[in-house]
Amino acid sequence: MIKYRLRCANDHAFESWFKDSATYERQEKRKLLECPVCGNGKIERAIMAPNVGRKGNARSTPAALPDVPSPDTAPASAPAVVPAPAMPPEMRKVLLELRKQVEKNCDYVGDKFADEARKIHYGETDKRGIYGETSDEEAAALADEGIEFGRLPWVPKGN
Repeated sequence: MIKYRLRCANDHAFESWFKDSATYERQEKRKLLECPVCGNGKIERAIMAPNVGRKGNARSTPAALPDVPSPDTAPASAPAVVPAPAMPPEMRKVLLELRKQVEKNCDYVGDKFADEARKIHYGETDKRGIYGETSDEEAAALADEGIEFGRLPWVPKGN
């Protein structure tokens, strides 16, 4: 997995995970990337400070990225639950709208997500939008097979 710092045409900075640089480039070329703040589709990689290890068994400290929130943005095995007080209200509003659209337009398949994604990818069932849960191992296997999917922070509907 590789994490890129990205920036949209409206100057919003955010981070996203990809299987490898070729996956990022393929998604960029197909115009599949969007800013999570404003939805702008014009995305480019921003400058990142690499995390360089030190000599011996000393641990390295990642360089701080200015103006990029640093809650756990790594993919999770289940929908992420972010406490509301730690999240800016406008971000919460956008993520709740995203959740509403996913629930309205996609089929919930629960913990069968990986199986259903494969069936759709290999033409064993009709193409449709799905959402559900999967483990990190199942997600890695899907990515290895070239099955495109995304992981979203799943904001609770309540306060």
